[in-house]
Amino acid sequence: MKITIKDVDINYIEYGKGKDVILLHGWGQNISMMKPIGDPLSKNNHIIIMDLPGFGESNEPKIAWNLNDYEEMLHEFIKKLKLKDVVLIGHSFGGRISAMYAADHNVSKLILLSSPLIKKKKSESFKNKVLKFLKKIIKSKKLEEFMKQKLGSTDYKNASPIMREVLVSAVNVDLLDYANRITAPTLFITGDSDKMVPYWEYKKIEETIKDCGLIVYEDRSHYAYLEELDRTVCIIEEFIK
Repeated sequence: MKITIKDVDINYIEYGKGKDVILLHGWGQNISMMKPIGDPLSKNNHIIIMDLPGFGESNEPKIAWNLNDYEEMLHEFIKKLKLKDVVLIGHSFGGRISAMYAADHNVSKLILLSSPLIKKKKSESFKNKVLKFLKKIIKSKKLEEFMKQKLGSTDYKNASPIMREVLVSAVNVDLLDYANRITAPTLFITGDSDKMVPYWEYKKIEETIKDCGLIVYEDRSHYAYLEELDRTVCIIEEFIK
């Protein structure tokens, strides 16, 4: 199905009956990454999974969105579908949007899957120093783009020009203040080998969100929810009853 919000055609699927449960995928992913959770949950819940704008079969925004734009899109989506007391489940980038939304709006339950919420404070990398230097001396846009492709992250390399701007904007937002305003019962699920959400970060998130449970899978990665799919589904089912 398609719905137009903020001048963007958004692809989504919905199935099952019961509580309204929205699942939001991570960066560079699509609906298929969340169906392994949505399918078993659909036995007792109304499942809605979207391709976030810029991914899957949803259109890219015409200008680079920031996280607030994605939050506004989600709010309008919920209103248009007339969803009530929603449960939000978000992985990584989808979790960042979900956390921001839960801080500003009422939700029934919030489930964050390996969602980095805290901006990393670290010394400037060699890559960034090189890029800044090149920006000063390179007049050719083509050459500058070539160097970004060579030095940038995999997510950055694979993104279109607009989505690269979205990515840069998204990773530079610290959501700790938003986390402090979340009042909905929250569950944070991650793996202890997740390089994007290290130990200190998920412990800080657990301490910051007022009503937050933390589940850490041993020897699991940024995709811990899929690596321990059966356990994850059982935990979520119990949590959202």
